[in-house]
Amino acid sequence: MVLFEMPIPWWAKLSTKLVLARLPLNYAAWRQFPIFKHGYMGNPEYALSVFQKHFAAANLFPGFVSLELGPGDSLFSALISYGLGGRSTYLVDTGAYAIQDVAAYHQMARLLEVKGFTLPDFKALSDLESVLATVSAHYCTNGLHSLRQIPTKSVDFIWSNAVLEHIRYQDFEAVCQELRRIIKPGGICSHEIDLRDHLGGGLNSLRFPTTWWELDWVANSGFYTNRIRHNEMLKIFARTNFKIADHIVQKTWEKLPISRAKMAPEFRDCTDEDLKVSVFSVVLEPI
Repeated sequence: MVLFEMPIPWWAKLSTKLVLARLPLNYAAWRQFPIFKHGYMGNPEYALSVFQKHFAAANLFPGFVSLELGPGDSLFSALISYGLGGRSTYLVDTGAYAIQDVAAYHQMARLLEVKGFTLPDFKALSDLESVLATVSAHYCTNGLHSLRQIPTKSVDFIWSNAVLEHIRYQDFEAVCQELRRIIKPGGICSHEIDLRDHLGGGLNSLRFPTTWWELDWVANSGFYTNRIRHNEMLKIFARTNFKIADHIVQKTWEKLPISRAKMAPEFRDCTDEDLKVSVFSVVLEPI
């Protein structure tokens, strides 16, 4: 008999995460469960392809300084950036989520060497801190506070992949202001933003009023997105003195995945065109 895997309803995912997130386990334990995993950046091939996609938006000379916002499961981009001629890398996250096993970074280094990159020999190193020091990388795990410690006009290239949508709504504009402060004149920011919910890949998150959605215990349960829509996010970039150098809507829904009647009142006035944007990328330059 063939058993078919049934999809998990969005409300079941939400309920499960609300309950499980209360258990006293760290992210290293939760990473074993797909519903809590922070993306696929722990895969060397995938991490390299994502970095190169964003790096293509920049025209940088050797000696550049890069910043990855929200590296998640790995710090592979520090090795990639160094291999491309980077002088230093900042990796800023809201917690120490990255894989600590040095074997994973040796694997990333082997892939880069096969691809023709030149890296220092850190095969004898047994801890992640030493590996990061060898490629002049700084892992900062206190979110907005960490951004505030980075010197003004010190970074040439800022990038993120499916991260901006996870920044708490209350912090989003402040994060953009810090990125604007940090970026050098002539620098580039490249971001890919996924506006789909983390409950079923639709817009189920818009069912809930902000007064509930932004509660700390809800936002820390593993399914949070800030629900900032496409047009509003573009306005925030402009308000924080970024110019949009390139902008591509990559994916849209043909029709709204839920009816307006099921949305919280605060989202019902959004246009269909805006609500249908599910994934977009943007390249920003400081004004």
